[in-house]
Amino acid sequence: MPVQNLLIATALEEIADRLELQVANPFRVRAYRNAARTVREFPRDLKSVIDRGEVLPRLPGIGADLAGKIGELARTGHCVLLDHLRAGMPASITELLQVPGLGPKRVRTLWHDLGVQTPEQALRAARDGRIRRLHGFGEKIQRSIELAIAAHLAKERRIKLAVAAEYADALVAWLGRVTGIDRVVVAGSFRRMRETVGDIDVLVSANDGRPIVGRFVGYPDVEQVLARGPTRASVRLRGGLQVDLRVVHAESFGAALVYFTGSKAHNIALRRLGQERGLKINEYGVFRGARRIAGSTEESIYAALDLPLISPELREDRGEIDAARNGSLPMLVMLGDLRGDLHAHTDATDGRNSLEEMVEAARSLGFDYLAITEHSRRQTMSHGLDGRRLARQGRAIERLNAGSRGMRVLRGIEVDILDDGALDLPDESLAPLDIVVAAVHSGFTMSRERQTERILRALENPRVSVLAHPSGRLIGEREPYDIDMPQVLRKAKAAGVHMELNAHPERLDLSDVHCRMCKDQGVLVAIDSDAHRTQEFANLRFGIGQARRGWLAPADVLNTRPLAKLLPLLRRAGTPRPGHAAATGGALSP
Repeated sequence: MPVQNLLIATALEEIADRLELQVANPFRVRAYRNAARTVREFPRDLKSVIDRGEVLPRLPGIGADLAGKIGELARTGHCVLLDHLRAGMPASITELLQVPGLGPKRVRTLWHDLGVQTPEQALRAARDGRIRRLHGFGEKIQRSIELAIAAHLAKERRIKLAVAAEYADALVAWLGRVTGIDRVVVAGSFRRMRETVGDIDVLVSANDGRPIVGRFVGYPDVEQVLARGPTRASVRLRGGLQVDLRVVHAESFGAALVYFTGSKAHNIALRRLGQERGLKINEYGVFRGARRIAGSTEESIYAALDLPLISPELREDRGEIDAARNGSLPMLVMLGDLRGDLHAHTDATDGRNSLEEMVEAARSLGFDYLAITEHSRRQTMSHGLDGRRLARQGRAIERLNAGSRGMRVLRGIEVDILDDGALDLPDESLAPLDIVVAAVHSGFTMSRERQTERILRALENPRVSVLAHPSGRLIGEREPYDIDMPQVLRKAKAAGVHMELNAHPERLDLSDVHCRMCKDQGVLVAIDSDAHRTQEFANLRFGIGQARRGWLAPADVLNTRPLAKLLPLLRRAGTPRPGHAAATGGALSP
């Protein structure tokens, strides 16, 4: 997604939020939200199209009025409607909409009746007891609002990794046009592939920092220059993201890269090791007295401590230094190790591309196989498949495979796990499939006991191959549901069911901690894109980063295997075991 498209989409989302607070027509609000999603998913840079004098392309579902707003935002960075809406209400009011449980109706009431405009003010109103006196609120709602706002404010202002990647990639390309640069690397939590990023640290190797700093502060999306010097600068971009630049000489680049990549805890541990050896380690190098003995490469920094290079994703002080000392660091999985993708959708449900288009995109990536796993019938908003439509798609897949040019399309389904642990489709619909991906899409607030029992029962079904996005979280939007993950992993291991690492940037589920638990338990992890359009296969990049943070090697990942070795692993759970009765309904114990 081009950065300019992201900024346009963000503006359209804000318009929708402010219209909703004005009690505007719901269809109008929905139109702006749909337009934001369309712009966010559009692969070409709309501003560049307009700057070249080309006609704005027709965007699906967007009429002339909305297209005019998009063109206005692309040309000027502003929109008259948004400016008008901002003038009519407090600037920060939309942040209240980001608090779970505070929908437009409650935000309007807090604003009009109590003058509350920010989460901080809402928290104070809750703690003062003013919210419970409002009509339709009460003590219980006040308490839930207080807890939700406190949790919201406790979180750092961070953006999702994929959004940070758009900014980072564009910045690297912008700086790369300066002559005299040896290397440009984005460091910090971004390089460690953390699922959210607070700011961006750009490190450049060059002899003269002045032209690089000049180019950096001249970046078109810079809103404010916070600091500027001959070798460093700090700016705030439109949208609020802070970016820090540091230019260093080649002899110090490795040391600076270790230092600015972090984490802080990892760096402290390295310095402690250095002190034990009489060495000083900082951003300029490794020093014995006044003599620099390492610094040009990261490898040289670790070698000075008698350690092999530790991959950035592991640098969290979670045992990686001890593993490096005793030679047990894993050879981490890489994107090129993946042989295929086991979770993808088409326009038969809520995807954007046809079966043929998704298959061709996967083939162009060099995949050996692709599993098509539509939603099941319970997902009515996604046009989920019933048994008849699933069988029809299966026949279409068989026809594709008959004329295949070396890639196998696997017949699958992403089947809902119902509240009682049964599956949304009967065994006779699932039996012909190559893969069954089971998923929770509702009932997120069940107790820990019931949620765990529900998932355990689903794993007992011999048709289930993979448990999708196992914690159900949406980063920054929905907390994971409460389950006993160690118990789930023990059951998965016993049943021959594999766990998914859903690479969609809003999920990245499994977490890195749970990935490492899978490794320790011997449960294979499927790194899947959950692609709903062809471009989303690129999300696998973020799934790989999460897997590496979880210490996963290629052997720990299900879909690093060739098809001949994959299919038996998928079918292990598909062979009925003696005494098993397929779950078809019934209630869980209270």
